[in-house]
Amino acid sequence: MTTSPVAEVGVLPTPRGELSAAVNDVLSRPPGSSVPRLPELDPYGEDFQLALHTCYELHYHGYGPVDTGWEWDPGLLTLRSAMEKRYLRALHDDVPGGADLDAELERMLVTPAEETGVSAFLRDEGQPWQLREYFVQRSIYHHKEADPYAWVIPRLRGQAKASLVAVEFDEFGGGRGDRVHARLYADLLAGAGLDPGYLRYLDLVPAPMLALVDMMSLFGLHRAWRGALVGHFASVEITSPPGARRMVQAIGRWDEFDPACALFYDEHVEADAVHEQVMREVIIDLLDREPELRESVVFGIQVTDLLEDRLGDLLLGSWRAERTSLREPLPVVDRD
Repeated sequence: MTTSPVAEVGVLPTPRGELSAAVNDVLSRPPGSSVPRLPELDPYGEDFQLALHTCYELHYHGYGPVDTGWEWDPGLLTLRSAMEKRYLRALHDDVPGGADLDAELERMLVTPAEETGVSAFLRDEGQPWQLREYFVQRSIYHHKEADPYAWVIPRLRGQAKASLVAVEFDEFGGGRGDRVHARLYADLLAGAGLDPGYLRYLDLVPAPMLALVDMMSLFGLHRAWRGALVGHFASVEITSPPGARRMVQAIGRWDEFDPACALFYDEHVEADAVHEQVMREVIIDLLDREPELRESVVFGIQVTDLLEDRLGDLLLGSWRAERTSLREPLPVVDRD
């Protein structure tokens, strides 16, 4: 397998099975062409998640040679809808559900006495190659970090809308292009000796990371899942400051990383501490207006935990066994 720039130069990702290969083949033809039916596949698997990601990317930057008419092609949307239903069914099966939002929010605010997560590992034991792998894994998320949340803005009203827009304003750099968080992450990649190009490492990133990003896109594109998207967004903003602080400490152990690497996480330590309270305002006002969305908000929080845990298990299991967490090892970075 060779890694190549993906969406930035219009190259479709390398297929990982019959479904992702079929989607690539369909997108090479004119809109309206025949689209395959969904085969029986693991909804968390490589082939399934890449095919879903490829469909979703048509709503972001797309692919150069692919006709823009595919974005809303009825046949492709039918296939994507079938994938979404299967993915949602798996997610519902794998989380407890319920309506106890207070318990979920309380749990997010409690930092375990014994830190055993990915950022703690990188701070205490991580090697530079593991930090770079983490940066590559997260690049698929951070290249479109705040974009899916923008879809929920027209679906909110009142204080919920105003508060969420305030958070998004910060995510998009407060009006400064060089401070957009996706741009800061590109600077982080460059500062670590990695390629900062958009989705540059998609071919290397395995299904658990794709599943997390695909969940964001699924919730964002469907008004029916606006509560789940708010729950996911709140989970990210409430839980990220401690992890970001640990990442600053992890990067600080090594002289070979440019200050831009720590800058990205420093920004999240400061910004997300404020965003935590603002996202609470979003949830309170949303549920005051639409109390029937409480279970959906809880679902969004629980699904975020589920998918982050699956990713964390992959990363820690790989690193503790001294093997790559990627589908193929990164080239050795020459720092001379």
